[in-house]
Amino acid sequence: MKNIIVTGGLGFIGSNLIELLLEKKFRVINIDKVSYASNFYNTKKFHNHKKYTFIKTDINNKNKIINIFKKYKPKGIFNLAAETHVDRSIDNPIKFIESNIVGVFNILEAFKEFNKKHKKSKLVHISTDEVYGDIIKGRSNEKWAYKPSSPYAASKAASDHLVYSYVRTFGISAIVTNCSNNYGPKQHPEKLIPKMIYNILNNRELPIYGNGKNSREWIYVKDHCEALLKVFYLGKVGEFYNIGSNKNLNNIQITKKLLKVAKKYLVLGTKVKIKFIKDRPGHDIRYALDSKKIQKKMNWKSKTNLERGLNKTFEWYFNNKKFYKQLSKKDILNRLGNK
Repeated sequence: MKNIIVTGGLGFIGSNLIELLLEKKFRVINIDKVSYASNFYNTKKFHNHKKYTFIKTDINNKNKIINIFKKYKPKGIFNLAAETHVDRSIDNPIKFIESNIVGVFNILEAFKEFNKKHKKSKLVHISTDEVYGDIIKGRSNEKWAYKPSSPYAASKAASDHLVYSYVRTFGISAIVTNCSNNYGPKQHPEKLIPKMIYNILNNRELPIYGNGKNSREWIYVKDHCEALLKVFYLGKVGEFYNIGSNKNLNNIQITKKLLKVAKKYLVLGTKVKIKFIKDRPGHDIRYALDSKKIQKKMNWKSKTNLERGLNKTFEWYFNNKKFYKQLSKKDILNRLGNK
């Protein structure tokens, strides 16, 4: 039986990836420190699955990570444990340094020793398109220079460089992926789409930063997870792979599409209206990935169009209102990154 470790598996992408891995008959060990963004509701569908194991620990606990690697001898490790919200990185950058840089360093140190005896094991480090910074024109491919704008993006850029350095210097079997904005079931409502859905469901205003024209490339989370599995099977050690949909929309367009979807499920409340609010510092105008490499090398491309994806996403939140109740209300409603 192939064992796979997923770090950050109580979070959004991690829990969706675990679901896919279990469907593919892997045994999955979920390592999560249980932070504000962790949600046991995300794993309720499979928490009693005979091939699923949860271990509460921080990736900064190197000795514990070493022991977990020794015990389960994973064929693959997907590192999704990270602080992810740009606004939070503006308010409190130190947590991002500790988790996204020092935490990754500890995983690499543990994996370096493990990989000496288990050479076929692979580490897949999941990163973001934000490392490339503002892409005003065109689409960034894997050869573009990193130019991160926020403490969050800079911490992810640093972790990517660390992973690559360990491949070059110590010969570990690791791969880096950089993905565009994910959306779908189980995402914390500090992010745009689940935040807007929460506000629609609760008859609240829909806050949009600045003029709302910041453009993002949107990919349905399950498409991303399928790409990660392809990278695990077919990815070349030391390589970077962009994962995107090639579909860009700005925040106003996304919100209007969500409102259109919402009308299929409920009558909109009187307070459900777009409200422009003060922009956050250093807000990038546009992210856009060139994903031709993974399409060509692995015959992968995203298959969920935005309309279908938004419908599936809204339907999930509409039918799983208990998801929001597992989270602190202040983490949903408080404005962050307004310095």
